[in-house]
Parts: sequence; structure tokens; C-alpha cells
Amino acid sequence: MDLFKVCEDLENVDGLHLIFKIIRGIILLNSPQIFEKIFGDDLIMDIIGCLEYDPEVPHVHHRDFIKDHVVFKEVIPIKDPVVLSKIHQTYRVGYLKDVILPRGFDEAVVANLNSIIHSNNSIVISLLKVDNTFIKELFVKLKSPTTTIESKKNLVHFLHEFCTLSKSLQMVQQLQLFRDLVSEGIFDIIADILQSEDKKLVLTGTDILILFLNQDPNILRSHVTRQDGVLFGLLVKNMLTDFGDDMHCQFLEILRSLLDSYTSGLQRDTIVEIFYEKHLGSIIDVITSSCLSNGDGQIGSNSISADGGSVNQIRVKPEILLNICDLLCFCVLHHPYRIKCNFLLNNVIDKILYLTRRREKYLVVAAVRFVRTLISRSDDHLMHHFVKNNLFKPIVDAFVANGDCYNLLNSVVLELFEYIRKENLKVLLRYLVDTFWNQLAKFESLPSIHALKVKYDQSLESAGTRSTGSLLDQRKRIDERALDKEEEDYFNEDSDEEDPTSAQKPQPPVLANGSSHPSPRSGGLVDYDDDEDDEDYRPPVKKTTKDEDEGVAEFRLKRSKEEPELKMSQRPKKILKTRDGVFAALCSTLSQAVIPGKKAATAAFNNPQSDAEKNSVEPVVEEKGSISSSDESKKEMENHRNNEEASPKSLTDGLNDTATDNGQQRDDCRLLSTKSSTEMAVNGS
Repeated sequence: MDLFKVCEDLENVDGLHLIFKIIRGIILLNSPQIFEKIFGDDLIMDIIGCLEYDPEVPHVHHRDFIKDHVVFKEVIPIKDPVVLSKIHQTYRVGYLKDVILPRGFDEAVVANLNSIIHSNNSIVISLLKVDNTFIKELFVKLKSPTTTIESKKNLVHFLHEFCTLSKSLQMVQQLQLFRDLVSEGIFDIIADILQSEDKKLVLTGTDILILFLNQDPNILRSHVTRQDGVLFGLLVKNMLTDFGDDMHCQFLEILRSLLDSYTSGLQRDTIVEIFYEKHLGSIIDVITSSCLSNGDGQIGSNSISADGGSVNQIRVKPEILLNICDLLCFCVLHHPYRIKCNFLLNNVIDKILYLTRRREKYLVVAAVRFVRTLISRSDDHLMHHFVKNNLFKPIVDAFVANGDCYNLLNSVVLELFEYIRKENLKVLLRYLVDTFWNQLAKFESLPSIHALKVKYDQSLESAGTRSTGSLLDQRKRIDERALDKEEEDYFNEDSDEEDPTSAQKPQPPVLANGSSHPSPRSGGLVDYDDDEDDEDYRPPVKKTTKDEDEGVAEFRLKRSKEEPELKMSQRPKKILKTRDGVFAALCSTLSQAVIPGKKAATAAFNNPQSDAEKNSVEPVVEEKGSISSSDESKKEMENHRNNEEASPKSLTDGLNDTATDNGQQRDDCRLLSTKSSTEMAVNGS
């Protein structure tokens, strides 16, 4: 640095250019130890002087600018020398990075310099935060009514910079700092700032609020609820005020953050209640007043009284009206439960559609977008409100007035119609086509309009089909009920009285042993595997020849010896008649078959029968039991009685004799044909 001063005194330009290259090379080493040395208070100004002599650019006096033009404003005296040193060093390092050598450093050097600046800011804020005297003195001056306007501006700017630099702190320390500032009354100071006539000062206060919202929105919400919405009302008022610098966008973002429904709690509900009860009317009043010159006189009479309809509201900027529509769309999405009680009862939708009368196309688009947001809620009550008040008329009129111009208004209206068609909102679909088709017919060449008409026709056809189908279904239901009634009556009444054929059904057959065994099955020639029913079943004896009659007589004789005569005499006549009918039926059935000879028939009778064969006999007996011949029945009964008196042999002996005769004649006689139905009835095959 001494050599630099000598060369500068001697005006040795070549030496100064060489020193510039040396200093720049030292900085490019990117060493934190070197930075700590050269950016100290002793060398920083000489380093800046060396960097003034860049051979590629004209000579610029950076030291004169820093000493003469840069003024350090100390609104509150800072007594800590470390804080002052870090503040000056931070500014000079930033000046070196951004002004002196903006293109001479690589990314690594720039990142290291930014790290130094960030570290210095953290040290400054930490040291000022722990200084309670400094913070209290700052807020005392801000609240003092004797503070001049200029001093107050400097204090507000310092407070804003203090809050901005707090981002360099850790999150916990930053949150603690903001809570300390709230306890000192920073929101009361901001409320006072928002009422100032200085627009730049209002902008600074708005930036401070945004910093608090980014850190923790609940801090601001808790204050708004405690102050009964005083600060909230100022935010709404300033959003409707023309500051000339698009500041209403910042107020819109703050209101959105406060009204956000994704945050839960009593604070948010209180703020929403304050907004709808106290400030929604003034917002709608701005829209109706701004459309007075383009509408009829009824607008002012129907408007919600807010500020009396001043001239400023009538001449409000279109950008503010656009922000109002955005805020209302936000409210519809986040507070749908407020639509019926706040939007429908106060005719808010009608008044927002006054924007379709404005010349600015983007305001008309904003009004259509608001309607589209409402329809997306799919509320039937809301849709009937649209139909009842004919709220689509201004939208259709604006669309027709736009003509064939392919612009944003054309697209947003077609998108609205397309949404109604795709979501099949039948109430709005029929309302649109029935009411406005004469106006929309000339746009039928557009796919969306044509599809809307096709959907309308389909809905009418489906409605007609549904009505016809309902009549048919009603008749069908009547027939079904009648059928059910008949079935119910059938099962409720006595079966003997209901079914006339039941009296004609044959009684269960009485077997040869005198016991009756009704069959649980009927209708098939072959039945299988029913052991439970066939355990005690004995097939009836078929009398086909004289030898067979003798065997049956012996069986009856054995049975008569086992039973007392008294019991036989007391047996009901009905059973005897049934037994007689069984024998008559068997004889009648077998007499119709073609039997080759007595021996062959006897052999067929004496073959062992399987269970399946036994089962097959029973249905045949039931079916054929009703066929009888009176002459044959009497003849059989006489033969039976004669054999019962004359033959002392048993049934077993008779069967053995018959089997012997059958064995002798087996080779001489041929059995029944396999195709004979009589053999199938006997053998079950």
C-alpha cells in the first residue's frame, strides 16, 4: 500500500496498472484470511484506490464517491463500535462486488463475498437485538407526536431495513425478534403509517407487513382480532385507493394471506367474519359506482352503502377492479359457505356483472371468470338463482357483441359453455338454449356451441325416454305385485281345497308285508343313491304267472300267522282296497308286455335286485297304481284266498322252487328284450 501511494503521488500510470493486476490477483485467490485482512478498516480504502486504475476502463474516483457522497444516517445513535465497523465493511464489500469489479470475479469469489456480507448482517442484527435500550428508543421516537415527518421517514426506513436484515438470522432467532417487535407495538406504528399521505411511506409499511406474513401469518392475525379489525380495514381501504405504483397488488396479497382457509383456528374465522360483515359492501360499492356512467340509474340505488359513493370510487383504476374480482374469486373458492348468505342475498353477482358494461375487455373477462368460479361449486340453489334472475344475459350479450373476434373474451365464454356441457349441468344447459338460442344460433359453426345444442337435444330425448320408461316400470310393478298376491294366496290357503287334483292322487301303496311306504320321489325311471329312504324298503311282488301266485300266497300265509286275526280284522278297508289296487296294477302292467314263457318271466322275477332297481320300481307303482281292472282284481283275490288255505309252504320254499325251475329252463328260454319298457320298469335299467 505504501508503494501504491508513491506511484499515485508520482503519477506512475504503468506502476498503478501493475499494482491493479496484483491486487485483483490477490482477491481472486479467494482466501477468507486474505479477505479478513484486506477488508479491514485500515486497508479497505487503499484496496479500493488500487482497483480504480483498471487499464481496460477509464479512471473512476470511487474513493471520492464513498467519502463525499455516501452518507451514513444514524437515526438512533449506535454506541457499539463493532456494529458500526461491520455496517461500514458490509457496504464497502458490496460496493466492491457490484460497482468496481462486477465482471472481474468468478462465481466462487462472488459467493465468498456474499457470505461475508451475510455474516456481517447477522452480527449487526444480533448485537442490536440484545441492546434493549436501542430498541426502546427506536419505538419511543416512532410513537412520539413531536417527531418530524423527515425523522419519522428515516425511522420507518430503518425499521424496514432492520426487519429485512433479520432474514440472516436463524429461524428461531428471527421468530423471537419479530415477537419482540410485536410486543413493542410495531403493528400500531404500521397502522399509523398506512394512514399517511406519503405513498412511499405507505409502501414501506406494507413491505414490513409482508415480512411478518412470510415469517408467521398468525402473528398478524392475532393482532387483527385483538384490535377488532382496525388494521384490516386500513388494508381494504388502501387496496381500493390509487397510489399510482400498483401498490394495490401488495394489499391484495396481504388480504389473501389473512383470509386463507387452509389455516385453521378461531383467529381466521374472526377475520373472515370481519371481512364479510364490514368490508364486503364497500368493495362491491366500488364496482357499482365505477359502472354508473355506463349503466342506468338503478345501479346507485341498489348498491350497498359504504363510503357514500365518492368521485374517487367512480373513477377508480381498472386494475383495482381487476384485483377486486380476483379477491372475490378467492373468497368463493375458500369460503363457499358464505355464498348463499352474502353473495345471493345481497345481489353481489348481479353487481359484479356490471363489469360487462365496461370498455376494458379484461374486466369483462374478469366478470365471466367470477361466474365460472361460482358455477364450479355445483350448487343447485346457486344455479336456480342464475336462472331466476337471468344472470347469463350480460355474458351472452357481451359474447354476441364481441362477434367473430377471436380474443380472450371469446375463449373464456366458450370455455364456460363447454364446462356446462361437460359437467352436464342440466338446469343451466336448458336455461341457456331455451333463452338465448336465437342469439347463439349464428355461432353454431363453433364446436362448443354446436356441442351445447347437441347435449341439449340429448337431455330432452333422455327425459322423454325416462318418462316413458317410468310408466312401463309402473305397470310392470303393478303386474309383479298382482303375481305376488296370487302366490301369497296360494300358500296361505289349504292345499286340499286349493288343488283340485290332490283328491284324485293315489294313496301310497301298501307293500306285501302290510306296511305302507310312500316314495319321496316321482317322475323319473332311474333314481340313485338314497340309502336313507331305501333302508326298510321292500319291493312289491309282481304276479305274472301261476308259480308267482303260489309264492305270493305262501308269503301272505307266513304274514298272516305272525299277526293276530283281531288286528287283521280291525285293519281299515281303505288299506285293503289299496293293496288290491296294487296287485291289480302290477298284473295289468305285466299283462301288456310280451312275455316269452312262464319260466323266463319267473327267472326275471327271481333275479337279485340292487338298490337302484328297488328304487326304480316305486315310481312305476305310483304312476301305474291308478290303472286297474275290476274283473282281474276279483279273480286275483279269489286265488289268493284259496292258496292261503291250501298251501302249508312258506314263501322261501316257493321262491327256491321257482329259482330251481328257472335254472333248468334258463338255456331254453330267452329273456325280455332290452328295449322293452316293461323290463326297464322292473329292473330299473
